[in-house]
Amino acid sequence: VQLQASGGGLVQAGGSLRLSCAASGPTSSSYTMGWFRQAPGKEREFVSAIFRSNAGRIYYADAVKGRFTISRDNAKNTVYLQMNSLKPEDTAVYYCAGDGRIILSEIRRAGAYDYWGQGTQVTVSS
Repeated sequence: VQLQASGGGLVQAGGSLRLSCAASGPTSSSYTMGWFRQAPGKEREFVSAIFRSNAGRIYYADAVKGRFTISRDNAKNTVYLQMNSLKPEDTAVYYCAGDGRIILSEIRRAGAYDYWGQGTQVTVSS
């Protein structure tokens, strides 16, 4: 499976961006897909994920809940992260990740995902 993230950029605080993660591979449409981010000098942290089953159960980090929305289009094998009301502290490289076997209790752990996109930079100016 290959993942290609896009959509990052420079935006002012309060603005919006939509990230996309296009997946290729025979079974990628059934994968659990997640978004993580990493700011300079910090560890990679969980942002959001949509589980492969359980009716596409969705999870968010507390820091983005109510501002970010994850969604997927299985016909396009693409996962989106709509980011609204962006804050300077959202500045980071955003990575999409996928895995076909991840269990629900591991969904927030970066190490549980086998496949990663290349990252896209999001910069929010104050």
